[in-house]
Amino acid sequence: MTSYGERLVALTALALLAALVAIAVVERRQDEVPHVPASEGAPAPGGGWYSALASARGAAGDAERTSCGFILTGRSLGVTNPVLPCGAKILLRFGGDTVLTEVIDNRLKSTGRQFELTEALSRRIGLDGTQKVQWRFVVPSG
Repeated sequence: MTSYGERLVALTALALLAALVAIAVVERRQDEVPHVPASEGAPAPGGGWYSALASARGAAGDAERTSCGFILTGRSLGVTNPVLPCGAKILLRFGGDTVLTEVIDNRLKSTGRQFELTEALSRRIGLDGTQKVQWRFVVPSG
């Protein structure tokens, strides 16, 4: 028969392993933001794009958790928007690049903008400082 201490150590190790697997799955999901053609989005009224001010949200803190439940790393890709629902898929266009991304947080870190991009997403599209971006919703398939 095992002692209480041995069972406690085993359960702690199992919980730690489960947490690491969960973090890896979330991180992998956030890293899979492909470039997509602009034609795959739902046009804004009038057939175009919405415009908004955006900037980087700053470096992710150590195991920073968003209001949407995501755990951010330096490789996380996504946007913060105080109005759009968590997980909403959007196309974001800036400087000739269009990327598919999703809302990962609803709490802006600073005022004066509608979107905050993770550092990795900001670098990917070349956004520096606060700039005007264009966005539209993704058309659900099927």
